[in-house]
Amino acid sequence: MVLNSSGSEENTLPETGSGFQSDQAAPAPSDEVIVVSEESSAEAPESIVADSVEAVSAEVDAPSTEAAPSEESAPAPAGTPAEAPSAFKRGDIVEAMITETTPTSIKVDLDGKAVGTIRSSEIDRINKRDLENLQVGKKVAVYVVNPRDQEGSAVVSINLAAEEQDWKSAEEYRQNQQAYDTRIAGYNRGGLIVKFGRLRGFVPQSQMNAERRRATEDETPEQRWGKMVNEPIVVKVMEVDRDRNRLILSERMASKESREKRKESLITQLKQGEERTGRVVSLEDFGAFVDIGGAEGLVHLTELSWQHVNHPREVLKVGEETRVRIISIDPEAKRIGLSIKQLAADPWDIVATTYSPGQLVQGTVTKLTKFGAFAQVVDLPEIEGLIHISELSDRRVNHPKEVVNEGDKLTLRIVKIDIKNRRLGLSLRRVNSAEYLDIDWTTDTTQAAQPAAAPEAAAPANNEPEAPAPESESGAEE
Repeated sequence: MVLNSSGSEENTLPETGSGFQSDQAAPAPSDEVIVVSEESSAEAPESIVADSVEAVSAEVDAPSTEAAPSEESAPAPAGTPAEAPSAFKRGDIVEAMITETTPTSIKVDLDGKAVGTIRSSEIDRINKRDLENLQVGKKVAVYVVNPRDQEGSAVVSINLAAEEQDWKSAEEYRQNQQAYDTRIAGYNRGGLIVKFGRLRGFVPQSQMNAERRRATEDETPEQRWGKMVNEPIVVKVMEVDRDRNRLILSERMASKESREKRKESLITQLKQGEERTGRVVSLEDFGAFVDIGGAEGLVHLTELSWQHVNHPREVLKVGEETRVRIISIDPEAKRIGLSIKQLAADPWDIVATTYSPGQLVQGTVTKLTKFGAFAQVVDLPEIEGLIHISELSDRRVNHPKEVVNEGDKLTLRIVKIDIKNRRLGLSLRRVNSAEYLDIDWTTDTTQAAQPAAAPEAAAPANNEPEAPAPESESGAEE
């Protein structure tokens, strides 16, 4: 369009309110003629005339016919120079070269297309060692925060570039289901916070391994997990959501794989008969699993104690430390057999040296079966003997409950001792039998019923001797 000094043409400059703020004066008439082509109006900003500001002419190829300015081609603020579009956009990761370093900023060359600035606010957060490595000529990856600031240069960040790389790495770990070794950085009410490169991932309480979950019995997070900060932890990536800044990790998923690797390594070092200190990690109906330094071994129910044990919780607690002996190693199946009772004195040694057939003892009935009743020797609770059903009474007995009940304390006579097979035969009906009058006459009954006490070091026993055949029925079996 063409404007003359009088502004009398049909298409004049916008008046106050159409292109300027309400508190600005309308542009003063100008003698200079500004020509803008329709072809160039979509590419370059249009110039306006303002008080005390020189008019800026747009480059054109040819003059155009007169046309009223549209809303899309509204004039830019006075004095704004024409700018070429940036070669980069926000969020780009660019390999840059450091060209200048000062205490307050670092200048980088963005592939020869722009100059980037790392501002002082970020430099202050870089640790001293990394900062010393940022020398002129060094190449670094930077994240484009702003392609062009008010000074015309790009604002870039080294830290954000590293974080973006960590997000990509986290996604790769998730896809490959690879375990990641890191450390616990903190905690909150719901779980643990761990480091993943420069990122912070979250391990919910439900995704911790069994040992850590057992520590959640305390009331506050400080009591639960405060002492775990800086401890090593192995995790797998469960979820990566960059938009929500969400990184969820699981220790439980990584635990099985980690345990297997540790077990393979440990099995090659173990020797049968070796003693170790371990920690009870879980209790099952069939035994207890004990961690002996990176791998778990099984203490079978029968290896917990010399005394009869119905469930491991009767003698052990989760988290408790205990000494164990390695009794079996299976490298192919990756199994380790452990024993606690073998570290204690064998109570059958006391039976062999202290008791004899015909001797009277005190016993407590512990269990009834169809073939008899088991009784625990009062003065040696690690030992249980069997009162065969035929040894309960002189009359016919269909079931032991007709004669005795669990918990009954009885005077019993030893009728059989089998040290090799660890069996002790007891009798109720022969307590007053005439065949033992000579033994009862020559031996003080009280001393016979109270044999020498077992050493304090003796551990409980786990024995359920099979039913011995009564002396009058040598062929009877359980």
